[in-house]
Amino acid sequence: MPGPALLSTVIWLPILAGVAVLFTGSDRNASLARWLALAGAIAGFVVALPLYVNFDSTVQEMQFVELTPWIESYNISYHLGIDGISLLLILMNTFTTVLVVLAGWKVIDSRVGQYMAAFLVLSGMMNGVFCAMDAALFYVFFEATLIPMFIVIGVWGGANRVYAALKFFLYTLLGSLLTLVAFIYLYTTSQGSFSLLDYYRLQIPLTAQILLFIAFFAAFAVKVPMFPVHTWLPDAHVEAPTGGSVVLAAVMLKLGAYGFIRLSLPILPDASHVLAPVVIGLGLVALVQTDMKKLIAYSSISHMGFVTLGIFLFNPLGMEGAVIQMVSHGFVSGALFLCVGVLYDRMHSRLISDYGGVVNKMPVFAAFFMLFAMANSGLPGTSGFVGEFLVVMGAMQVNFWYAALAATTLLFGAAYTLWMYKRVVFGAVANSHVEALADIGAREGLVLALAAIAVLGIGLYPQAFAAVLHNSVGDVLALASKSKL
Repeated sequence: MPGPALLSTVIWLPILAGVAVLFTGSDRNASLARWLALAGAIAGFVVALPLYVNFDSTVQEMQFVELTPWIESYNISYHLGIDGISLLLILMNTFTTVLVVLAGWKVIDSRVGQYMAAFLVLSGMMNGVFCAMDAALFYVFFEATLIPMFIVIGVWGGANRVYAALKFFLYTLLGSLLTLVAFIYLYTTSQGSFSLLDYYRLQIPLTAQILLFIAFFAAFAVKVPMFPVHTWLPDAHVEAPTGGSVVLAAVMLKLGAYGFIRLSLPILPDASHVLAPVVIGLGLVALVQTDMKKLIAYSSISHMGFVTLGIFLFNPLGMEGAVIQMVSHGFVSGALFLCVGVLYDRMHSRLISDYGGVVNKMPVFAAFFMLFAMANSGLPGTSGFVGEFLVVMGAMQVNFWYAALAATTLLFGAAYTLWMYKRVVFGAVANSHVEALADIGAREGLVLALAAIAVLGIGLYPQAFAAVLHNSVGDVLALASKSKL
């Protein structure tokens, strides 16, 4: 049986490991910092596995609950709990952290300890967001995730890293301040409670519901991100180091969608699925990109549109598809950024025009890249197909044109992904720089193989992931169906 403080362990073990890595000091101890960070990342994933093993998929209540008074004068508690939705996101987050540490093993050669520590602390903070059942605790973790990523982009990023880091920080901070205002209103209305479970039972006037929804929507739309508050993401991805891009795509974009599920739907059931068409798009923008990272960044926005569409369909197929798509996108998009990182480490260019014929010099890498490109295109048998298929099915139950629009977006996704792959990988060797390329080594192969296992695992046996979602999704939809007027 799991210990009584398993969720606390999942949150604080990576954070404490990050602090320990910081104490390794200067780059003279870089090797120690790397190995200690890898041990911390693996331990963070291992302690999360009992959550899945001991999760009871037959119940709707929050599980592994921890409740301890924190700031009693304001009725703020250290209240943790997870459902099936949180469980999958925690597993994805901790697994991704292992990949990020391995990916930066040789590439990062300055301030190694600080770099590794930032990702470990970030991993723990994001687990805190997925576990928090107290609004104040949720907000603390939600905002705290900005700090490590801001540092990663600002210190280890590209030439315009300061601009990208500030834009990322200001967009997400200003958006989430509206969440704080909404929490204060809910605290007052609930007669002094920060418990999310209490908020689900509140009776709220229609005008207040509309204003609260606007506040939550503005905050989480920035995180997803959705048009027109998406412009920070391409800049952040382009300037971030490979590890930063992987975590942004794999986990941090999910915080907004998770906020919709945990706060907007259960508290504000009158939000309409008329919003659904707004979230699909930007595939055409990806088609004209010349920078591989920027293309994948716009691809991420487009694929996350499926997630938001599934959430706002208000039916089980759409919601389950949205959650599976969140997990799938985390692995697929993260793996694509890892592939771009492999090429950038060798040629220091992300421009598609600088490549061509890579398969002739890097056949093993090209095979992995092909798998992830196919998954990004929604190929059956990969994780990219499962979530998008369920969302389209859910959309068909609501409105044929929503489903048609979503399916059209899939065609754009295949077009820009395969166009990039063809230009970069196929054909004759384009230039002397490509001629000098060497195929991936053991460490890079391990990272890509682990990502491939995740992509194929979800695609070939989605039931292992869907089984834990049914009752959790049913609970969210049941809360959303109850009038709060």
